[in-house]
Amino acid sequence: MQHQKSKLRSILFNIPVLVAALGYFVDIYDLQLFNIIGKESLEKGLGLSPEDVIRYDYILFLWQMGGMLLGGVVFGILGDKIGRKSILFSSILIYSLANIANAYVTDIHQYQFVRLIAGFGLSGELGAAITLISEIIDKENRGWGTMIVVSAGALGAVAGNLVAKQWDWQISYIVGGVLGLVLLVFRIGTFESGLFEKLRDEKYIKKGNFLMLFQKRAIFFKYLACILIGLPVWFVIGILVKFSAKFAATMQVADPISTGDAIMYSYIGLSIGDFISGWLSQVWRSRRKVIFTYLFLTFILMLIYLNVRGISSQQFYFLSFMLGIATGFWALFVSVASEQFGTNIRATVTTTVPNFVRGAVIPITLSFNYLMGQYNISFASWVVGLTCLLLSALSTWYLKESFAKDLNYYETT
Repeated sequence: MQHQKSKLRSILFNIPVLVAALGYFVDIYDLQLFNIIGKESLEKGLGLSPEDVIRYDYILFLWQMGGMLLGGVVFGILGDKIGRKSILFSSILIYSLANIANAYVTDIHQYQFVRLIAGFGLSGELGAAITLISEIIDKENRGWGTMIVVSAGALGAVAGNLVAKQWDWQISYIVGGVLGLVLLVFRIGTFESGLFEKLRDEKYIKKGNFLMLFQKRAIFFKYLACILIGLPVWFVIGILVKFSAKFAATMQVADPISTGDAIMYSYIGLSIGDFISGWLSQVWRSRRKVIFTYLFLTFILMLIYLNVRGISSQQFYFLSFMLGIATGFWALFVSVASEQFGTNIRATVTTTVPNFVRGAVIPITLSFNYLMGQYNISFASWVVGLTCLLLSALSTWYLKESFAKDLNYYETT
């Protein structure tokens, strides 16, 4: 026990881990900030009508997501070609400057372009950080590192909501940008992964070949499984939490519900859930067992969330918090993706996988809205939610256990 505490302490004060944790904090702050203040910025900043606010809020979300999908591929490939550290620097610089620029947009076209650039920059942060940490911490203890990064990072959404409550939308964007630029200075002390340095010297090994993921059946299905595992997390965030007002009306919640507060409480839960899942994966020496446990908890919380009636706003926020805990396996999910592939394609996988899961919010939302229009909100939630849970469970079962797996190898075609 004493040895374990000593090891955790050494990881906690590891410069790359601390810098990655703070970076992901800023990343989530910026990522969720648009969900919190997007409508306010369109209404008060650009003076749009209520109908246009609803329309462009969704369009801007799609532009941001498009940037993340494109950036995930670009940063992933570059992470395997020029290094993990380089991506940590470039990604935070791009999205920090984009968020400062966002405070000064004067029309919807400028807003669209800036959200595209911000999404592009945001896409590289988590994948590069998890790849680097997975490669610099010994195989028995790397789970502690990813646990710290994602647990600290999830609190960025909490900070975003608190800042948005204190200041207007422009100041909120500027705060996120300045935080990123300050952190950029601290990243100077970050060092490159030894496994990547070794890869750099291998002249005949293909590095960052995205198409490699589609050329062999076994590699493709492994890659697809890594993506599908994360679907329930973004079903909960993108549907159950984002549409809190609609669910609150169905639940007959007495008081008005703030979507920003629902996001904040769910992310507090996510932070705690990620900490617990990371700890459990080290204690149980298994990633798969913990993910299965969390999928079961998510199902139970969905059951309660979709059937409870006549609750108070405080009870509703508590349910949002518990949903966050139940889906707090984001760190584990990204770690599993990182541990499934060789060094020459690892950054590509680890960066694209979470961004493709975020991008899956689009078909998830379209399916949910279609079913809600045809039937009702409860039916739509169950069909889409259970589909996400089933695909995640089957994918977890399909992948091999990766705890303490040696990552010093390459993928070949």
